[in-house]
Amino acid sequence: MADISVAEIPVDEKERPLPPPAPAVQNALIDAPILSTLLRLAWPNVIALSAGTCVVIAETSYIGRIGVEPLAAMALVFPFVILTMTMSGGAMGGGVASAIARALGSGDTDRASTLASHALLIGLVFGLTFTAGILIFGPTLLEMLGGRGKVLAHAGAYMQVFFAGATLPWLMNSMAGILRGTGNMKLPSLMILCAAALQIICGGTLGLGLGPVPQFGMRGVAAGALIAFSVSIAVMAWYLFSGRARVVPKIAGLKIQWAMLADILKVGLVSCFSPLQSVLTISIFTHLLARFGTEVLAGYGIGARLEFMLTSLAFSFGIASVPMVGMAIGAEKIARARKVAATAGVVSFVSVGLIATLIAIVPEVWVNLFTSDPGVRAAGKQYLSTAAPMYAFIGLAMSMYFSSQGAARMLGPVLSQSARLAFIAGGGWWLVTRDATAADFFILAAASMVLLGVLSAGSVFLTRWGPKTEPVVPIQPVLSGAID
Repeated sequence: MADISVAEIPVDEKERPLPPPAPAVQNALIDAPILSTLLRLAWPNVIALSAGTCVVIAETSYIGRIGVEPLAAMALVFPFVILTMTMSGGAMGGGVASAIARALGSGDTDRASTLASHALLIGLVFGLTFTAGILIFGPTLLEMLGGRGKVLAHAGAYMQVFFAGATLPWLMNSMAGILRGTGNMKLPSLMILCAAALQIICGGTLGLGLGPVPQFGMRGVAAGALIAFSVSIAVMAWYLFSGRARVVPKIAGLKIQWAMLADILKVGLVSCFSPLQSVLTISIFTHLLARFGTEVLAGYGIGARLEFMLTSLAFSFGIASVPMVGMAIGAEKIARARKVAATAGVVSFVSVGLIATLIAIVPEVWVNLFTSDPGVRAAGKQYLSTAAPMYAFIGLAMSMYFSSQGAARMLGPVLSQSARLAFIAGGGWWLVTRDATAADFFILAAASMVLLGVLSAGSVFLTRWGPKTEPVVPIQPVLSGAID
């Protein structure tokens, strides 16, 4: 065959430009601007968690109509319910979201799907464990908390129904964690919003006995919550198994892989110690304040409600950071992961702190919504004036907690919560021995919030994220003269 010289090639072919390279597929969670992406993921959570606050207010309202004893009974059961929801949602659910996000960030969709099926298995096992544990030991725990007579009976009735179906909140939050790990915040938030509305309607109807429905009391209130959870599970399960999500849990022929369980549990199981310690801290502080009487205790309770509401705002930004940090870690973009954590921390600190400080300046705006008792109002105002500006550090700590979940580095935030627990216990004991006033205990609470926030932030930015060893420079290119 004769050779063809360059001169023989037509001019238009010699000067024709090469086709542009195909654009790389981008993932907004690891490529888009951080702040705008964080806010886009967070806003559905803000709306949904606001609905959760409405549930607490509505339940308190219609349980109060049933009677004083049921209202006191709900106060006994509430810590167990909150512990179940926070462990299954923020703790283990965050561990699920972290593992899914890291797998997707590394481009391993098959691993993410396998992790999703193991997440459902974990939810089922933990739910059954809660059911067995509470149904066996629940009555004893209620008596230890001071439950007696009719109050104990009402608390036991609620506990029997709610915890008989404890697998439902665990499965619901496991599915929400899977979706959040893919970056889908809208569907879980929509389900929380719908479940809140359904819980108010069903719980009120069954509890009070509206229309043709007989009054089931506390059992009806608990059943209303389980009905709402069941509807959320049905919708999210349809979405996941229909292939509409980025991952599809592999159920048929599932073989349990301990490495998959460990990837979730190394974050989720360690994370569970944080809400456990938080509940214990609140219980100890409440016990210490009880010595000052009902008015001071009630005033503190009003301030704690504001803390609960504002930390829900921090939760919204924190849970949005989990898939962003996780995918960045999976894609080995460690610097971006740290920027996401810092951005989420600043947004949580500023948003919570600004609202709380404004209320601290005019605490009667919040306190007067709940009581007309002058003694309770005085105690509530004093607590908010002292502690509310420090709620910003609680928001910072919560954000660092979730960012650490995304990076699968949970030890620091959990130990920070341990330090706060020890600070409250030790400081409270010291104040009791010196006949301190309620105001001194309020200062102790405020200082513990600062301690928690500072330690949590420090632990995040002092902990190594990503590979434990630095990448080694290849020797062969250096020896061959490939590097200029």
